[in-house]
Amino acid sequence: MVVGIVIGVCVLLVILAFVVPRLSQHPERGAQKTAGVGGQVAGKAPGGLGRLLRKPFSKSQKAMGKSANAGRRGRGKMPF
Repeated sequence: MVVGIVIGVCVLLVILAFVVPRLSQHPERGAQKTAGVGGQVAGKAPGGLGRLLRKPFSKSQKAMGKSANAGRRGRGKMPF
């Protein structure tokens, strides 16, 4: 369920970044903030468990950033 949501957000960010590159930066930051809050809450668990629980959130933040960046790069390579 969560994986599907992250994939959906990444696809939405790619499309948005390709169509309107400058306007896609705010939704990207919002999505990354949301994942960051989850990571902060999960990171409060003690010891190694906190790092283990935080990892999926940091990976999803990284994926969201990469997908939006890929959309902007694709738009930059278009001839028009």
